[in-house]
Order: sequence, then structure tokens, then C-alpha cells
Amino acid sequence: MKLTFLGATHEVTGSSFYLEACGKHILIDCGMEQGANIFVNQTLAIDAEDVDAVFLTHAHIDHSGKLPLLYAKGFRGEIHATGATSALCNIMLQDSAHIQMFEAEWKNKKGKRAGKPEVEPLYNMDDALGAIGLFRSHEYHVIEDIFDGVRIRFTDVGHLLGSSSIEIWLTENGITRKIVFSGDIGNKDQPIIKEPQYVDEADYVVMESTYGDRNHEERQDFVTELSEIIQNTFDRGGNVVIPSFAVGRTQELLYFIRKIKEEKRVVGYGDFTVYVDSPLANEATQIFSNNVRGYYDDEALELLNKGINPLSFPGLKTTISADESRAINFDKNPKIIISASGMCEAGRIRHHLKHNLWREESTILFVGFQAGGTLGRIIVDGAAEVKLFGEPIKVNAEIRKLNGISGHADKDGLIYWINQFKEKPKKVFIVHGEDAVCTSFAELLRDEYGYDTMAPYSGTEYDLAADVLIKEGIPVQIEQIMLPARKRAVTVFDHLVEAGERLMRVIRHNEGGTNKDLAKFTSQINSLTDKWDR
Repeated sequence: MKLTFLGATHEVTGSSFYLEACGKHILIDCGMEQGANIFVNQTLAIDAEDVDAVFLTHAHIDHSGKLPLLYAKGFRGEIHATGATSALCNIMLQDSAHIQMFEAEWKNKKGKRAGKPEVEPLYNMDDALGAIGLFRSHEYHVIEDIFDGVRIRFTDVGHLLGSSSIEIWLTENGITRKIVFSGDIGNKDQPIIKEPQYVDEADYVVMESTYGDRNHEERQDFVTELSEIIQNTFDRGGNVVIPSFAVGRTQELLYFIRKIKEEKRVVGYGDFTVYVDSPLANEATQIFSNNVRGYYDDEALELLNKGINPLSFPGLKTTISADESRAINFDKNPKIIISASGMCEAGRIRHHLKHNLWREESTILFVGFQAGGTLGRIIVDGAAEVKLFGEPIKVNAEIRKLNGISGHADKDGLIYWINQFKEKPKKVFIVHGEDAVCTSFAELLRDEYGYDTMAPYSGTEYDLAADVLIKEGIPVQIEQIMLPARKRAVTVFDHLVEAGERLMRVIRHNEGGTNKDLAKFTSQINSLTDKWDR
């Protein structure tokens, strides 16, 4: 019974783990790395023809995005997932293949002029369709035998429609071990989908740690905050541009905007237009509408029972073609533009940023985690200028974050999840977090809660039957895109200066805030400076 850690080790994306037991070779997730050049660090670390099955926690590309590559290299086993995950992967993997092919074509056009060799897409549409044909759907809470000695159960983890923790029982040579892969653990009180469910027993746990170093800010009244952002931006004559993940976050935003319109929270602009400029998001919204029973929470089900579509409202426009997308920027009326990708790394959002980042009237509203090295992270971190399509663009628009809106549990939520186990597992492996976060969260669980933890690097091998480390992995450098506005930040001191500049922006942004909040903020800053001013 050997577990090998292949991806999402000391990084947030690229989830992939390799389980060898009962004479079978099983992948848990087969995700793509994001925030990196898509033609780098995307190889398979195992022989695809040797893989007997894939167990998939959920549909996000950083967990599923290399399944077509696995198929292209010879995998022909089954991919086990929930019904909603299977439906979402049907569209997401095709979209990913389209991006691979488009990016390769664009790179080759530029490269040909520069005399560079051609690049190949990671996979094509045939590979995506081939992988989609291998999916086998499962219900939540049902234990099923997959192979002799291998049983699994999917538990709703409340991160995305169909998302799961996966429980795996392995029995070999008279020894039984249970290992739980947390998947991405969901945040509480999300709209539409159910709350995270919990697992209470395991010998081993592989646990994500995306927000393992911090808690979300006090949960806001998202409807009120979003209403204020829309009203203020429209009053300036600008657009609200929202880089949004096509699956999950877009549907949450539609849920909030429907309520804003129903309650007439934005005045003076009638049934203002909301564009969802992402074919993938539009298809995903349809899948959300088709997968209701067993996935929706009580509030969303109550709306449906009243005949109300929680994801639709007057003024909602969906765009499919590129011409329809381009036409949005010729609409001079204030509007909301929701477009993918959520980290601004590809897709139509980059065109909308080009047309709106330089406008002081507009607002760019971020509503999800921005991985290091992505354009979204660079903008959020305060870049004064970015480059889009080879053209430098000034960042004059108001940059906002809808704080607290996250599909991931925060530090307290993660601790609550692991503390639901009745007995402490033999080992808790901490993965799927930025480098320092994996280490610090593993230390926290060990030092304060008494868990035996490890934050493995890629290549780490562990014997689950004997409970011993076979081989320790080594850190792998992930190549990230460095835009010109960030190239100067190459030393620790440079990063410190940037952090100071960001602090000043936060201070100025909070001018006029409540005395209580400002006093607390001032106390925190003084405590920090007292520690270092020696």
C-alpha cells in the first residue's frame, strides 16, 4: 500500500496523488497547475497506461485538467466521480482543450516570426472527449466496491456542485487501511450548495490547506456590499468588471444579483444589464439548474418550489460568440461584466480588463483566490501597470475584493473539519497550499492539536500498511509568469517595500471608516512595528 505525492505539494494547484494497492494503480485527482506557463510543469509523472482508475474529488481544472493528457498517453480505465462532477467535467475539459489548442496556435504564430520551434498543445478535443467517455457517476454516501480490496465513498464537502471528500478502504494481505482525501473543503454558508459534510474515521488523511494561515474576514452581507459597489460605480459612469471562475463563483454572483434586483437595491438604472461573457459559465449555469435534488441547499430549493429560478433575472444577457463578446465594450451604458478566467490568466476577461483597467470610473471586483504569479494576483497586489496583448495598460480603475466570499474553508474551518475525526489518524498529510502555508498549518495541527502531520514534497512515497516513510520528495521550482510590473520584486527587501506600499493603500482606502475598526487596525500595526523597531 504505497501513496506517492505528485502534485499540489507546497503549491495550491496541480492536485494529484498516486495510490498503489491490491495490485492496482489509482490516481486521486489529475489536476493542472495554474499561474504557470501552460506548456511548462504539465507532464505526467507516471505511466498513463499503468493507471487502472482515477478517483476525482471535483471538477475544477486544478484537480481535473490533465485527465485528457492522461487519456492521450494511453489511460483507458474508469474515472469515478459524482454525477454533478461528471456533468461539469463534460464542459470544462472540452473548454480546457480549446484553450490548449488556441494557446498553441497563438504561440506558434509568434514563434514562427521569431524562428522558434513549434509547440504542441497538451491535448486536443479528441483527447478531452475520450476522457469524458470514461466517467462513471456515483451518489453521495454510498460505499461501492471498485476493485477487489478497494472500496470508496463520496461525501459532500460543500466546495462546488458535486465536490467530495473521498473515503477509500484498502484491504491487502489481511491488512485494512482507510485513507481520506479531503478534496477542497468548502466554506460555510455558501449560497446554492449544501454545507460541508464530515468524515469521522480514518487511518490516514490527505488534507488541503489553501487558507491554512488565515481566517476569512468577518462574513459580510454580500448583497449589501455588492449593491454599494454597483451603485457607486454606475454613478461614476463606469462598469463593474468581475473576473470570475466560470463554475461555482459565477453562479453565486447571479444568485446575489437576482436578490439585489428583486429588492431594488440599485437605484436609477432600471433593470441594468448583467453580461455573463463566458460560454463555459453559461453552460455551467445550465448544469447547476439541472442538478438540483441532492445538491442544492434548503434556501435555493425553497425558491425553486416557488417557481423562482435563483440564477436568472431581467437584464441578464449571455454571450456565446466572439462578436457578441466584443460588442459588450461598445455598450456605453454602465453594466456588470462577469467573465472568466477567475485569475485573469486566459479567456475573454483579459479583453474586458484592457478596456476598463485604465478607466477611473470602472471597478474591477475580485471574488476569489488569486494564486501567486497570476495576473489577478498582480493586480490585487497593487501593480500600477500591467501588459495585456503586448500593450502596457495603466491600472486606474478601483480595485476591490468581495472579502469573505470564498469557496474554501478558512483556517478555523479547516481545523473544525479535521477535528471531526473521533480518533486522531495515524498521519495527516498537508497539501494544496502555498509553500509556507503547508508548513505552518502542519506545524499548527501538530503543536496545538496533537496530530502527527507531514507536509510532503512531490515525489514523497509513504507505506500505508507499515506506516513508514519510504522516500522523501524534494522541492520543485514552479515557473511562474513575471509581468514587467513585478520583475523589480526580486529580493526579500523589495517584497517588504511592496508590502509597505500596499499597507499605505489599505490605510488610505479606509479613510472615513468607523472609529472602532480604525482603532483596532492602528493597534495591530503598532504591535507589529513595536516587534521589529528595536
